[in-house]
Amino acid sequence: MKNNREKIVIKTSVISIISNIILAGFKAFVGLLANSIAIISDAINNLSDALSSIITIVGTKLANKPPDKKHPYGYGRIEYMSSLIVSAIVLYAGITALVESVKKIFHPEVAEYNTVALIIVISGIVIKFVLGIYVKRKGKEVNSDSLIASGLDAFNDAILSISVLASAIIYMVFNISLEAYVGAVLAIFIIKAGFELIKESVDNMLGVRVESNLAKAIKKEITKEKDIQGAYDLVLNDYGPDKYLGSVHIEVVDTLSVADIDKISRKITKIILEKYGVILHTIGVYSVNTKDKKVIEAKKEIQKIVFSYKGILQMHGFYLDEEDKSISFDIIIDFKIKDREEIYKEIYEKVQNKYKEYKIDITLDIDVSD
Repeated sequence: MKNNREKIVIKTSVISIISNIILAGFKAFVGLLANSIAIISDAINNLSDALSSIITIVGTKLANKPPDKKHPYGYGRIEYMSSLIVSAIVLYAGITALVESVKKIFHPEVAEYNTVALIIVISGIVIKFVLGIYVKRKGKEVNSDSLIASGLDAFNDAILSISVLASAIIYMVFNISLEAYVGAVLAIFIIKAGFELIKESVDNMLGVRVESNLAKAIKKEITKEKDIQGAYDLVLNDYGPDKYLGSVHIEVVDTLSVADIDKISRKITKIILEKYGVILHTIGVYSVNTKDKKVIEAKKEIQKIVFSYKGILQMHGFYLDEEDKSISFDIIIDFKIKDREEIYKEIYEKVQNKYKEYKIDITLDIDVSD
């Protein structure tokens, strides 16, 4: 699977490199002959796309290195680093094009468009649209952020090239030169794309919330198992595209033995790996009291207290130990609530006042997954 993914990424990137180098060469030649900063800016953009694809290939090759003692989780995150480099190149290309366009606005030079120039620009638009469809489709097929970004970039390039074509036609028909302004607009779009790509790359390197559909699907799959009453605190650490290692807490009835729980844990680990490619290296257990009516009633009373506050997303892991006189449970408060710590303290005090004879232990969990 990994080898196949690598081959697809490299093959798609090579096609993109060849296409962009050819387009950049033709556009640069025509742009210099026509003295058109808009066409030259378009050529610079194509050249940066080719360089981006080269970095994508290098990043993919390095990311597929096997794990070793120093990097036991592999090298998958290198792809995010390569995406960051690509983003920086796109940003630099946009700034360079903007500087040159602004110079042309203040010191205009007469452009000399001809039929050949128009044919080159039109051909570039068609090629970019086709390339964008192909690269984006392949990126989704192998879950490659770099390829998806390249595909979207190709679409944007095609749209921006249409503006270059429009400015050339306006000049040839009405003798009005807009190409410096079009070059500036094109450059601004490139800069915007660069910043967006940088943000996405940095987010991936920092670690982002696991995709909602994946988190919900995994939890749903876990709770299909008999005797499991809930799945919580799903944490997935991203070590590159399609490389997740994580942990989860499950609520199980208190009638199960250690052997029963071990069997369930192993079964869950196997199912989640086979179905979603996710390695659950840790499965924590919450015991649910199903025999003591007093405990069940206490849980209901405490739930009323907890959910009387705005922003409470979840309460789980409830356990009352009559022998040790202790009550413990976890709560999750929405990140949107600014005074989360204050709400936590108020809940703690209310529960403690209601159950004075018990030691209260409330964990303020983080909202890590849906």
